[in-house]
Amino acid sequence: MIKKELLLIAILLTVSCFSQKIKTVQLRPKNNPTSYAPIVRLGDVLKLSFDDLEADSKEYQYKIEHMTHNWKPSNIPSNQYIEGFNQNEIINFSNSFNTLQPYTHYTVEIPNQNTIITKSGNYLISVINDNYDVVFTRRCIFYEDITTVGVAAFRSRNATTTNKQQTVQFIINHPGLQINTPTQEINVSLFQNYDWNTVITNLQPIFIKPQQLIYNHTVETNFWGGNEFLNFDTKLIRNSSLNVAKVERKNLYHSYLYTDEPRADKTYTYNPDINGQFVVRTTERDVVDNRDYTEADYSLVHFSLDVFEPFENKEVFVYGAFNNYQLSEENKMNYDFSQKIYKTTLPFKQGFYNYSYVTLDKKNRVNLHEIDGSFYQTENEYTVIVYYKPFGEIYDRVIGVGNGYFNQNR
Repeated sequence: MIKKELLLIAILLTVSCFSQKIKTVQLRPKNNPTSYAPIVRLGDVLKLSFDDLEADSKEYQYKIEHMTHNWKPSNIPSNQYIEGFNQNEIINFSNSFNTLQPYTHYTVEIPNQNTIITKSGNYLISVINDNYDVVFTRRCIFYEDITTVGVAAFRSRNATTTNKQQTVQFIINHPGLQINTPTQEINVSLFQNYDWNTVITNLQPIFIKPQQLIYNHTVETNFWGGNEFLNFDTKLIRNSSLNVAKVERKNLYHSYLYTDEPRADKTYTYNPDINGQFVVRTTERDVVDNRDYTEADYSLVHFSLDVFEPFENKEVFVYGAFNNYQLSEENKMNYDFSQKIYKTTLPFKQGFYNYSYVTLDKKNRVNLHEIDGSFYQTENEYTVIVYYKPFGEIYDRVIGVGNGYFNQNR
């Protein structure tokens, strides 16, 4: 189903006791610290890490499953895409040091000597506790570098939304790869800022040339531009810093952000961001050898949104990669009628974080721009994933990945 708007239908509210204790989940390329996307070439390594705030050294396992292009379980048995075991214990963990919030930090690299991935494709990694409950899942992609994908983003040509939307076009070059029926053998996924909630699928090439597929759509690949993400910085946790108005030390540190205002009716203002992502870091200790992950403390971050009256029949959430762009009871905001603001408090590990505000209506439709607005000038990153399943093949290969950025001067 092609999503022409970023109204995300039927997203379940994930209410889980596990989300209350598992924090700062990261799945990123091991050898590319500047990349936030769990998308690597087949043979390269991803590093999964997370914190358990109960700090009691549990026995967690990871499980990895091959998926279809549309994230359904594939029909191939695990021994056809993994050498070794698809489920294994996470043995690398360490306790926090000199922090008010105790936690245990877990890490595992995938692939590893016990789990060698042999086929490209979509993969779902699940972390399982000793009761065999799934604590959380994350998507990742291992691709073959067979095609080159050129991606470009422009201001929308739709006259009614030209000030609010962006259009993405891309070309798949496949020299050396014979594709007999591209409309049936090729699938693509196109999404914004590594947020799978924005994905557009079921796109067909406009032109088919020898060794080239051209997707120069003008309507089907329209995205709401959104707005630059808001941010805060808690690398220096004891004092106020970027967008942190006040800090208090109680049983934990409390970081009070400046009160935000809706931006939908304001003019666009350029504000550099990292497209919804986050970076864990502390500047208060002599940190070496990546000890940020065990020496960085947690603070309770207080969000507030100044709205004269609550949204009718809608709920408001804090939104970002910090919780995998999920909507849960934990990141839902409550309206304070005496102060006329929405408020919520969430635990964050020290670092730099992007966030935004979204609404959810009674029909489970998510609106990413009702509060923060949507502007064609917003700088966004777009990613194209190319899947290939020729006749007779039993799984979706990933044969190319392309990235492009919107440039308002284009």
